[in-house]
Amino acid sequence: MTVATDLVERIWERDPSVWTGGDEAQWLGWLDEPARMLEQLDGILEFANEVVSAGAIDDVVVLGMGGSSLAPEVLRLAFDAEHFHVLDTTHPKTIRALEEQLDVERTLFLSASKSGSTLETRSHTAYFLAQGGQFAAITDPGSDLERFAQEQEFLRVFRGEPTIGGRYSALSPFGIVPAVLMGVDATRLLERALEMREACRFAYGNPGLELGLRLADVSSVGLTSNPYGFGLWVEQLIAESTGKQGKGILPAPDDPRAELHEEARLPDPYELGQEFFRWEFAVAVAGSRLGINPFDQPDVQAAKDKTNEVLAQGDVELAAEGSLEELLAQARDGDYVCIQAFVDYARADEVDAIVQSARASGHVVTHGFGPRYLHSTGQFHKGGPNTGLFLQVVDDTGEELPIPGRDFGFARLIRAQAAGDFASLQERGRRVARIRI
Repeated sequence: MTVATDLVERIWERDPSVWTGGDEAQWLGWLDEPARMLEQLDGILEFANEVVSAGAIDDVVVLGMGGSSLAPEVLRLAFDAEHFHVLDTTHPKTIRALEEQLDVERTLFLSASKSGSTLETRSHTAYFLAQGGQFAAITDPGSDLERFAQEQEFLRVFRGEPTIGGRYSALSPFGIVPAVLMGVDATRLLERALEMREACRFAYGNPGLELGLRLADVSSVGLTSNPYGFGLWVEQLIAESTGKQGKGILPAPDDPRAELHEEARLPDPYELGQEFFRWEFAVAVAGSRLGINPFDQPDVQAAKDKTNEVLAQGDVELAAEGSLEELLAQARDGDYVCIQAFVDYARADEVDAIVQSARASGHVVTHGFGPRYLHSTGQFHKGGPNTGLFLQVVDDTGEELPIPGRDFGFARLIRAQAAGDFASLQERGRRVARIRI
């Protein structure tokens, strides 16, 4: 236990040699963020009160991907926020379905992107700005999105903390601003996070340390239950943090065949404050044990680059290539199956049927919607061990939905994203197939 005690002390001392001795110390702002956010909360509450008291807003929509969308989505589900929405797909049918639910002029759109250049978020922003929506932004200081927001006279720009990566940003403005706007008592949420933060300083009885040591010893982890869709957030944190250098822990939140099953300790929605921090600390510990940098994502850019290549070449047709049966015939012991669905969110039941078919193979099965997963588990698929069998699922994207200022629309964009990721997986020698539904 002496080694573990030393590990806790060194994490809190911001010692990069805990991991690889690289730039890890520059990415540890999440250790202090709950306290920092409590200090900034008055400004967020003031903005929320101005928006609500003005009586001009009926709905709020987060436009974000990955770390900018998954914590807000979990919070939305946990607090049953009926007039709060998260848009993290480029599928035209899903975008149109959301738009039909809204009075766009009476909707506040939160453009959320740490880098400020996320293609999906900027495309969503351009589209709804042209429809007459009201806007605020959450982005890191000095980003292109911050400059754009100022030019377009957004109602407010909330600045993120540059020393926090996207997947560690749940307790930063990227999670807390949406929480306040959906009516959550953010003080209570952050105070619960602070309690866990203090517990994660202990040498003994440290909840984050204990979880991290368990994670480091397994190849896959699931949840005993998945309240509020918590697994969506956990997937990104674990996969993007650990899936690199041919190593990694496969998150499979709802698969009973995962090697380890952990409890999401959420008897009350406000316990999300504690759980966000506990899992963040745990994954930092697991990264140390694996000998990797849990704060970088060296393979995420690959799919983005491929998407841009495809877009530059023109439109693409997504033809079926192989089948689930042919893919499973290539399986080896220890492999997992990943269903990657670039389809309308309304077809979730059809995707689930494919997932269940894959589970009959006896392998651990993970699944996600594209392009959402490209900002989440995509790092593990390309940088982790070559044990994945990838089934891409596509559908008819329907009539094109133009993106203002672009020479392509959302339908062409999602096709390019699917084609780009398929090519990226093939280049890395991954076993892939594509079916149409």
